[in-house]
Amino acid sequence: MGLVESAYNELLPDTVHEFTCTLSYSAKFSAYNANVKQRGKHIHFNLSAQWKEVSEEIQIGLIQSLLAKIFKVKTSTTCMDLYHLFLKNVHISVAKDKTDPELETSFNRVNEKYFLGLIDQPNLTWGSESFRKLGSYSYGNDTITMSTIFQNISPEEEYFLDYVMYHELLHKIHKFDVKGNKSYYHTKIFRNAEAQFDEKDIEQKLGQFVRKKKRHQFFGKFFLACTYSISLYLLS
Repeated sequence: MGLVESAYNELLPDTVHEFTCTLSYSAKFSAYNANVKQRGKHIHFNLSAQWKEVSEEIQIGLIQSLLAKIFKVKTSTTCMDLYHLFLKNVHISVAKDKTDPELETSFNRVNEKYFLGLIDQPNLTWGSESFRKLGSYSYGNDTITMSTIFQNISPEEEYFLDYVMYHELLHKIHKFDVKGNKSYYHTKIFRNAEAQFDEKDIEQKLGQFVRKKKRHQFFGKFFLACTYSISLYLLS
């Protein structure tokens, strides 16, 4: 537990270490992900397997960032600064081996129109059929994941996919700011850049698109349920 003890003692030098701490590495996590769980006097840190190959100073910074959230510590350490710097730049060395033709076409449209074609293509994948989380960007594995509600959309609706793609690429570009124990992703700079998307009232239109998709899903499932019930009735 040398890493955890070092992290705790540096972050909270005037606090008695009254907790039992454990640390494990898991291959089930996505690259450079981590979490912490506290139960009473026990704190468990679970880090993705990739962290094993990273320097101890950066791992300590990660552990301190997790501790800061638990104990609501607003101060920062050199190790925490190294960890945040590492997370902001790890995408440079991450393998880019996941893509999808539809998502790649959207990326190319957005990259050429808004970024002069200068953005390196991240990994591009489809996620689940989510109506709330339309897209996400993961710093650890340089991956944009899109809700499948955008799959096979009509040419007239492509700008919805492009807008979410644009939003996630802004996360790749602008990263995040850290103040105290909190990370801020939608900063003023981010919002100003987001407003440069050229479709007017895009948020309102996107909301209408999502509600329309949700209604279609509901009525589709309702129709299937009714058909199944009728089939059972005819067979009885």
